[in-house]
Amino acid sequence: MTNQTVSLTIADPDDLLDFKRELQEAFSVSVIDEYGALPDGPIPSNKDLDNSINAPGAVALRILSDGKKIGGAVVTIDAETHHNTLDLFFLKVGEHGQGLGHKAWLAIEARYPQTITWQTHTPYFEKRNIHFYVNKCGFKIIAFHHAKYPDLQQPAPSDLPDDEGFLFEKVMR
Repeated sequence: MTNQTVSLTIADPDDLLDFKRELQEAFSVSVIDEYGALPDGPIPSNKDLDNSINAPGAVALRILSDGKKIGGAVVTIDAETHHNTLDLFFLKVGEHGQGLGHKAWLAIEARYPQTITWQTHTPYFEKRNIHFYVNKCGFKIIAFHHAKYPDLQQPAPSDLPDDEGFLFEKVMR
């Protein structure tokens, strides 16, 4: 565990190319570990990232540690219902295992104190993410999506070899 401070800032539009590249690099590590190689193109695709970043209510956040960019997140905030989603969350390659992800998540929670629930997804093969969300951040698994039980609200990315994944929820109050 590190003593570094973690903070958030709105991602600067001039930084979005680096933001997306760093996110794709971070996501690629586990895809390559699981499947041996990336499918055609980066994971997630530039189109999927642009759709997520530009969705109604979406906020792209930069995660900073002592002022240095170490990752990012895209959240969707529903100001009326306060049922929000964590759409994308990443630490740059080399920044894992220091407690920074947990500090970043706590900063996100603090930034949106009106939140009633948070939901997020992760692929089935992402054991590290499952551990992080359930054991570190207090989410509960509320659904397991697969071919016979697809997620109709958020279809699986077309760039992954399978469509199995977990839906998590954290009730804040």
